[in-house]
Amino acid sequence: MLIGLGTGAIVGIVIAVIVVLILIWLASTYNGLIRKRNTCEEAFSTMDVYLKKRFDLIPNLVSTVKGYAKHESETLEKVIAARNSGATQTVEERMQDENQITGALRQIFALSENYPDLKANQNFLDLQGQLKSIEADIANARKYYNGAVKEFNNACEQVPSNIVANMFHFERKPMFEVKEEAERENVKVEF
Repeated sequence: MLIGLGTGAIVGIVIAVIVVLILIWLASTYNGLIRKRNTCEEAFSTMDVYLKKRFDLIPNLVSTVKGYAKHESETLEKVIAARNSGATQTVEERMQDENQITGALRQIFALSENYPDLKANQNFLDLQGQLKSIEADIANARKYYNGAVKEFNNACEQVPSNIVANMFHFERKPMFEVKEEAERENVKVEF
C-alpha cells in the first residue's frame, strides 16, 4: 500500500497518524477529567441533601430542648448560630460550618444528660433517632465524596493526565476532613 509513495508522503502520513492519536488521547483524558469533576460535584450534592435534612431538623430539636432547659440559652444560641451560618459559598467554608454544627449538636445531647424528663420525651427521642439516621447518611456521603475527590485529584496529579489538567486549569478539590481533634472522638447519641 505504501509502495509507490514517496518518502515525504510516508512521513506526512506518519505525522498525521501521530497527531490524530495525540488528539484522541487529549480528548479522552479531558473527558475523563470532566467525568471525575462531575462525580465530585454530584457527591457533594448528595452530601448536601443530607446536610439539608439535618439543617431542617435542628429547629425542632432546639425547640424541644428549650422547653426543658430554658436557662441553657447560650448552648441553644450556639446551635442556632451554627445552623444559620450555613449560607456560605465555598466548599471549604461549607465544610467548616458543617463541622461547627456537628459540635453544636454534641452540646445539645450533652445538655440533655442534665434533664431526665427531656431524655424521656418521645418527641426528643424521635428527633434523636432521625438525627442518628441522618448522621449515618452524612458519614456515608462524606466517604463517597472523599473517594470521588481522591480519584479526581489523582487524575489531576498523575502523569500523563496532569498535562491535560494543567492545560485546562483543573485544580485539586478539598477532602471533607475533621479539623478539630475533639470532633474525632466518638459521640454518644443514645440515652
